[in-house]
Amino acid sequence: MSAIWNDTARAPRIAVLVPCYNEVQTIGGVVEGFAAALPDARIYVYDNNSTDDTARVAAECGAIVRNAPLQGKGNVVHRMFADVEADVYLLVDGDGTYEAAAAPKLIGAVLQDGLDMVCGSRVSFDEGAYRAGHKFGNRFLTGVVRAIFGRQFQDMLTGYRALSRRFVKSFPAHSSGFEIETELTVHTLQMRLPSAEIETAYGARPDGSASKLNTFHDGFRILMMIGLLVREERPLLFFGLAGGLAWLAAVVLATPVLSHYFATGMVPRYPTLLVSVGAALVGLLSFVCGLVLDTVSRARLEQRRLAYLVLPGPAGPGRPPDAPLSGEA
Repeated sequence: MSAIWNDTARAPRIAVLVPCYNEVQTIGGVVEGFAAALPDARIYVYDNNSTDDTARVAAECGAIVRNAPLQGKGNVVHRMFADVEADVYLLVDGDGTYEAAAAPKLIGAVLQDGLDMVCGSRVSFDEGAYRAGHKFGNRFLTGVVRAIFGRQFQDMLTGYRALSRRFVKSFPAHSSGFEIETELTVHTLQMRLPSAEIETAYGARPDGSASKLNTFHDGFRILMMIGLLVREERPLLFFGLAGGLAWLAAVVLATPVLSHYFATGMVPRYPTLLVSVGAALVGLLSFVCGLVLDTVSRARLEQRRLAYLVLPGPAGPGRPPDAPLSGEA
């Protein structure tokens, strides 16, 4: 790793984080591949209640194996971020589909360019690597996030990312499952953190190895997470749209009642009129809630920003070469 590090004080501590659930067929190759690509890194495999020999095989191949009892990829990532100490973290799935040889390039971008997150954007020429539903879902969900939070990432759901220490230690994680990648991406966009994408090869799982991702169930959960993040991070947009729909309903309901009133001077449908007035009030309240919560959201964003700035950043053009890492003097 000395080729991608200019600090003469010491080499950076690199941690490869591998969340795993029943990956006995692939975990050995993953550990050995990243050990060869990053010989100075520590490889952590967090076993998420596997019923096969994933933990044993990983340990035999040289990984540091720990247990993460709370089920779900998001829960495992939370645990890894809390437990492991390093200067740069490489997060990768244990299914053997990601290119270990690209790891130095991802980490080098964090260190040389002072970035907080570098995503391995998946490029595959193997028809078996991407199921049609997964490919469509990735494009659709990535497009939704890009439209709302910013047009920056092409592959939002990649499980291959290099992260700085201050990103990892200030990340307010909430998700429990496969929606963790969405949360990582939206946090980066909302905080306007320096980030980049690098294309990396993406392969198919070996025969007998099954994906844990359910296209419809997990796609729905990711979509719900996007909605939750819009509500939390962009409340004026969320409640403004809800209020706009309520006002539209009020106009649609009130139009025939008012037309009849102006024509005859009579209001024959009082229930419809009351419902339209109620919808208008709901729309007004929704818009006011959006204004109030927008102020709260801005305050929370400032707090996260301050927590982020407390930690030293990765090496980069804007950082002195002798700056301390990880709180060291």
